[in-house]
Amino acid sequence: MWRGRAGEDGRNRQATGFVRVVSMIKFLLWCLLLVLCWPLALIALTVYPLVWVLLLPFRVVGIAVGGVFALLGAIIMFPARVLGGPRAI
Repeated sequence: MWRGRAGEDGRNRQATGFVRVVSMIKFLLWCLLLVLCWPLALIALTVYPLVWVLLLPFRVVGIAVGGVFALLGAIIMFPARVLGGPRAI
């Protein structure tokens, strides 16, 4: 059911706030690393996108496998839903 614009749900705001806090902590840790050991910080800044691109196919495979498992679960549960009659959800 539609509940209004995005961000009006309390859970959505909490999740967004949590993501912002985690991002800020990561940024501050990177700034600390930049002060303590700037070559390592610059290497991390350049290697991170490359690692993300290399791991992207695994994320796509994970999404596909999750979809296959959801389909198999729906196929297995279909007879129970049909036999449940009008009370079936």
